[in-house]
Amino acid sequence: MSDYKNLNVWILSMKTAKVIYNLTKLYPREEKYGLISQTTRAALSIPTNIAEGLGRNYRKDTIEFLHISRGSAYEVDTLLSVALIIDIIDQEKFNKVNDILENNIRVLNGFINYLEQKV
Repeated sequence: MSDYKNLNVWILSMKTAKVIYNLTKLYPREEKYGLISQTTRAALSIPTNIAEGLGRNYRKDTIEFLHISRGSAYEVDTLLSVALIIDIIDQEKFNKVNDILENNIRVLNGFINYLEQKV
């Protein structure tokens, strides 16, 4: 087991991916190749880019992959907002998932700032 699996930022991003996967199971079947696919792909990109970045030997590469991970988190946020405004999910489900996602983004930002200060 690698060290990245013990980091709160990765653990939280895995939780986010799980919550997104469970939420998109409730989406209509006609969204399989649209919102479901794009949302789950973006959600998976959060922990996978953290892992890939931390697997690099250079802090600069790690920071770059963490920025990609954060971008994916913002993509998920936008896709959830779309699902909300077109009535695929209700406000309560949106708020519950969005709280987890926003916490994930805060932790990611903190980790990025920590590594950038060490450069």
